[in-house]
Amino acid sequence: MMPLCVFLLLLYKICLGLSLNKTCIIQESGVKTAKVGDAVTLRCSCQDDTVTFLFWYQQSLGSKPHTISSWMKHSEEPKISPTYRKRFQVDAQTQEGINNLIITDLHLSDSGRYYCGILEFNTIEFGQGVFLHVKTSLSNTQSSVHQPAVEQLRLGDSVNLSCTVYAESCPGEQKLYWFRHGVSQPAVMYSSNRQCTSLSNEKLDRKNCTLKLEIKPVRSFDAATYYCALASCGEVVFGNGTRVEILGSTTVPLLLVYCLLAALTVSIVVLLVLGLVMYKLKSKLCSVCKRTASHPTCSAATDSVQSHNADDLYYAALSLKRNSDWHHPEDSTESVCVYSRVKSRKQ
Repeated sequence: MMPLCVFLLLLYKICLGLSLNKTCIIQESGVKTAKVGDAVTLRCSCQDDTVTFLFWYQQSLGSKPHTISSWMKHSEEPKISPTYRKRFQVDAQTQEGINNLIITDLHLSDSGRYYCGILEFNTIEFGQGVFLHVKTSLSNTQSSVHQPAVEQLRLGDSVNLSCTVYAESCPGEQKLYWFRHGVSQPAVMYSSNRQCTSLSNEKLDRKNCTLKLEIKPVRSFDAATYYCALASCGEVVFGNGTRVEILGSTTVPLLLVYCLLAALTVSIVVLLVLGLVMYKLKSKLCSVCKRTASHPTCSAATDSVQSHNADDLYYAALSLKRNSDWHHPEDSTESVCVYSRVKSRKQ
């Protein structure tokens, strides 16, 4: 029983690891740029038949996600939240599992991250998310964001990713953010403290800000692309992104995982078959024992045979025939077992 428990535990761990890295959601990711007044389509699909609901969420800078739409498969049409009904539409196709979001007449306030989500077995899963960057056709901002292209880190290290922002002065609050875009994980937005110094001259009043993101300690799933962004003067300015590479990290090949999974499955099937065979054999032996011990006279005769196994004994079973008019009060409906014993003396 112990090997079976070990196999089941290993199988659960492998399946759990695969489920964390695999989802049916296919959604474009990264940063998508569009202009004010244009129309844009954010694509998402999921062809898993167990998925019952599909959603769209919007997360503006510095706010929590808000539900845009919900669509139940095989229903007539998706439901759009009242706030988004004027300019937001959903192209839903049941057979292909398509759940595309269409936004018309883009506004600057539409900038933010958009997530495609699904409901499967009472669990909500999200796609990687795409950041929609809406900007004016003629931008007058003089702000800029600079960050290194590649950062190589080692497992267990504690590091700070940094970027430099040159921000011009304008009314309103200036906000700086970090975005993480991973390969197999939903994007994450971080707000961070900044250190700024003024760069004033006769023509421009600008600030030089340094933005840092601490990773402590570095783990394998921290490998991703990190974008530094500035929200200022009604616009969002992005850096080109820093690609974080983890040195010395190793991953189990997917083919090897599948082979181990198949081996565990075969082992479990073999153990179950062997257990079933043993159970049937035990059941047959028990039924024979029960039939042997069902009659007291037969049981006594069996005990007598076992007690004289040292001698050469010969037994003959006698069948008694009764007339219909002969009756004994001790008789039952069952046959009476009578044995005669013949003992032979050894020469």
